[in-house]
Amino acid sequence: MATRKEHDFIGEMEIDDSLYYGIQTLRAVENFNITHDRLYNYPIFIRSFAQVKKAAALANADLGLIEVKIKDAICHACDKIIDGEHHDQFVVDMIQGGAGTSTNMNVNEVIANMALEYLGHKKGEYQYCHPNDHVNRSQSTNDVYPSALKIAIYERLDHLTQILKILKDAFAKKSKEFAHILKMGRTQLQDAVPMTLGQEFETFVSMVKKDIQHVFDAREWTRVLNLGGTAIGTGINSHPDYKRIVEKKIQEVTGRPFTIASDLIEASQSTGAYVQVSGALKRIAIKLSKICNDLRLLSSGPRAGLNEINLPKMQPGSSIMPGKVNPVIPEVVNQVCFSVIGNDLAVAMAAEGGQLQLNVFEPVIAYKLFHSFLMLNRAIRTLVEKCINGITANEKICHDYVFNSIGIVTALNPHIGYEKSASIAKEALDTGKSVHQIVLERQLLTQEQLDEIFQPANMLSPHVFKKHKD
Repeated sequence: MATRKEHDFIGEMEIDDSLYYGIQTLRAVENFNITHDRLYNYPIFIRSFAQVKKAAALANADLGLIEVKIKDAICHACDKIIDGEHHDQFVVDMIQGGAGTSTNMNVNEVIANMALEYLGHKKGEYQYCHPNDHVNRSQSTNDVYPSALKIAIYERLDHLTQILKILKDAFAKKSKEFAHILKMGRTQLQDAVPMTLGQEFETFVSMVKKDIQHVFDAREWTRVLNLGGTAIGTGINSHPDYKRIVEKKIQEVTGRPFTIASDLIEASQSTGAYVQVSGALKRIAIKLSKICNDLRLLSSGPRAGLNEINLPKMQPGSSIMPGKVNPVIPEVVNQVCFSVIGNDLAVAMAAEGGQLQLNVFEPVIAYKLFHSFLMLNRAIRTLVEKCINGITANEKICHDYVFNSIGIVTALNPHIGYEKSASIAKEALDTGKSVHQIVLERQLLTQEQLDEIFQPANMLSPHVFKKHKD
């Protein structure tokens, strides 16, 4: 195996010459064997780093801070990485000490060695293109890492919006399909008043619509970068015009409306955008878990539960109870939601843990946010494809629950008063008679009047009746 020697101020190490990363990456791999989850598993993060490095190289060249040929070599390397090449060289653990320095140097070293080959030099001949002096020119980990993270999050939010629209459309389709099915609404798990199964699913549509808007709003928090702030936001070691120029370059490279913060010192220590984004993901998780709770409850039984809807049968449900089928898809989505909610707590604690001019805990913030995005995307697709699309209704059961329920007595309140309605409810519960039967026996209303009151259309929305005499 051919090797090359690289050095830093700590010492010297032998590195496999086939590798594009260098000594600082190798030290990080040895130091941080934490999650076994490497940067190469997050291509969107790698691409966003390459976009930042390309924008910086273009700005540095415009300012005369690096030679054009070095700029071209760096940009060539960045373009290759953006296109997906050499992602296996990004090997640092996602959780690391140093506020992301290991990740930034992994990127710097890979780009430098790719650029060296483009220039006709060997890997490690850093006098021609150096990871720090050229690739990292006018930059610090403290402005590169958060900027790359926000760019990646922006893209993830955009993708999540599309996934949520698929979920919304799936619920909307079921809402129309079930629009004619009368069923019993419930509060505190007790019979309440009638509604349609379509209305129940339309509620899910409305929930998802609101979350789509919240995700869109959260994107605005990620548009503002601290690029150009370098170490703590003062812009040390950068050209006075660098901030202005790199803003244009990052917009050109990404095709997105990113801007540079007006107060770079504040932006360099603030993690508010991540808290906002994580909160939006938690909100989605909470609502999605509630929806899955409802789907499991509505499909419970089949003989000793509600059994108002049928979920697709995905697999045998028990190793001991023959024929049992469990609602495994909503169950797995519930668990994803619990994980996302837990990730939000980790993000909150990491954001709170910042000190003075820098929050060093952005690696765990990145790790938890990427995991939440990944799990939500997969869970929502799974829920749509393996559950929602195949839901059917037990129409007769839904209908019978309504007209055997004591809850429909609520519809009598405007006609006979609360006290008489309560008395009817009690008698129905004690005797097993129907509300309809008791009203007729007491001669409180006629059959014709009851038929009008209990028409589905009159129980599902506000309605004005003719006043009936006591």
